[in-house]
Amino acid sequence: MTRTTLSVDKEFTPGPSVNMVSRNLMLQTGESRHLRARLEATSSTTAIVGMTVRIRCFDSSGTPAGIVSASGRNHEGYDTSTYAKPGHLPIYADLLFTAPVAGGYTCGLFGSTYASSATDYSLTAVAGGTWLESSDRNQKGAGWWQNPACESDDRGGLCTYVGQGAANPDAFVFYNDGSPSRRWTADAAAASVDVLANIELTTCPVGTASCAAAMYDFPRGVGSVVDLRLQFIQLDTTGHTCRTHEQYVRKTITDDAHHSVANLAIAGIDIASTCGTRAFLMRIHVRHVEGQTVKIDGVQGGATSLTNGIAINRYS
Repeated sequence: MTRTTLSVDKEFTPGPSVNMVSRNLMLQTGESRHLRARLEATSSTTAIVGMTVRIRCFDSSGTPAGIVSASGRNHEGYDTSTYAKPGHLPIYADLLFTAPVAGGYTCGLFGSTYASSATDYSLTAVAGGTWLESSDRNQKGAGWWQNPACESDDRGGLCTYVGQGAANPDAFVFYNDGSPSRRWTADAAAASVDVLANIELTTCPVGTASCAAAMYDFPRGVGSVVDLRLQFIQLDTTGHTCRTHEQYVRKTITDDAHHSVANLAIAGIDIASTCGTRAFLMRIHVRHVEGQTVKIDGVQGGATSLTNGIAINRYS
């Protein structure tokens, strides 16, 4: 991976997203790159405001190319002490970009902010802590997963929820949440596989426009706890489970943060010859533990993915 780092702090205000750093890539048709972004920002206000990082790519004419990957969370103000570095909120996003045709592409990290209660504030992307990485070689045969459409405003109740009451207690993302069936086959020459997944979760306090009213259980302030289990399953010749590789995380989301992305990864997964195939499926088990019902965010506007996964072949 080559990293391009923001060299000077860059302020951004409510409105269109702002390009922080970019990478230029020359690619052949079907060639893929793994892109990873980190946006670290401080705030000029103590108010709670929205913050989103996006990775988007454009062809040589400036036309958007491929899916956009995004992650979001509320910035809780310059006086917050709950972050690893007080007042500094970092958010990560990942994208597998595959060139539709041969040519030059520019891929960038974009930051945006928004608030319903204020406009006279700014966030500042922090130099050194804000960067965009891209893999240096073709990620041959890499796999990409994304879940179905789920808009930011889901008062119509089309998204997947986990919780109590009207929600289901658990769900399998990429598996039983309406995602199309997706089996991925490791390259014949690959020695192992690395997998990663990002899942965007939103709490549903009473009155939020992010969730259907049927999913309201508690007033603002309760927060949520969910258990997440990333599973990468090698299949046997009958299409059933042969070996399962897992990562488990317990995630707590406050109603002030409201949105929160969990970044999951398993490295160096061996490909067992005894299974008889090199086929895998990826899924994320989400189990509600306590508190607010949680919405699992998905593709917004038909072009921006907030929950996604990547499998990468490793040859040594």
